[in-house]
Amino acid sequence: MGKRDNRVAYLNPIAAARARGPAPVSGPTIQDYLSRPRPTWEEVKEQLEKKKKGSRALADFEDKMNERWRKELEKNREKVLSGGEKKEKEKDKEKKEKEKDKDKKEKKKKEKKKSSRHSSSSSSSSSSSASSSSSSSDSEDEDEKKSVKKKRKRKRSSARKASEDSDAETDTDSKESSKRKKKKLREEGEKDKDEKGSRKKKKTDKSHSESSDESELDGDVESKKKKRSSEEKEKTTDKSKKKKKKSHKKHSKKKKKKTSGSELD
Repeated sequence: MGKRDNRVAYLNPIAAARARGPAPVSGPTIQDYLSRPRPTWEEVKEQLEKKKKGSRALADFEDKMNERWRKELEKNREKVLSGGEKKEKEKDKEKKEKEKDKDKKEKKKKEKKKSSRHSSSSSSSSSSSASSSSSSSDSEDEDEKKSVKKKRKRKRSSARKASEDSDAETDTDSKESSKRKKKKLREEGEKDKDEKGSRKKKKTDKSHSESSDESELDGDVESKKKKRSSEEKEKTTDKSKKKKKKSHKKHSKKKKKKTSGSELD
């Protein structure tokens, strides 16, 4: 069996494209783009001017809105001005009425005086009575006015005195309350100081007692240690004495043995 033939025919792509010929045109070419219709310089200027001016519709809308706002502002101004004029008219009317009342009162007073004068010229008695009556009426009016004024002054003075008394009472109450508060604070501070002093004393007493107990314990411990050391020393001295006695006895025995052996010899 031989090998399989896997060879493929090779084609030059450029030669194949040339053999196919030119590709079909789909869409505008570059020449079409370059030869497109273009506007003249005058047309371009007109378009720029239109852009600068803006749209007419928007300008018309803005004009209409401005006209509406102007009309509303005029209406509001008329209302405000009419209200102010009404107030001024009312004030003028009140002033005129007051002036009329004053004029009427003055006319009445003048008429009274004239009537009193005519009556005095007709007869002395009637004039004296009229003058006395007019003077009495005037004096009564003046007395009444004075009495009213005095009453008003008294009321004002009494109100002032009452307000001053109330203010003085409030001041005294506030001072007393402040004094009481200060006293309470002082007493509380003194109590706190006393409590702190008593606590400190108790602590010092406790510390002294604890120190005395510790000193006593230390003294007992030291005395015990001394006793133990003395006992140990006594024991050691006793042991050393016993050892010395034993060693002395041994030496004496050895000497006796030596002396006895020498005698035998």
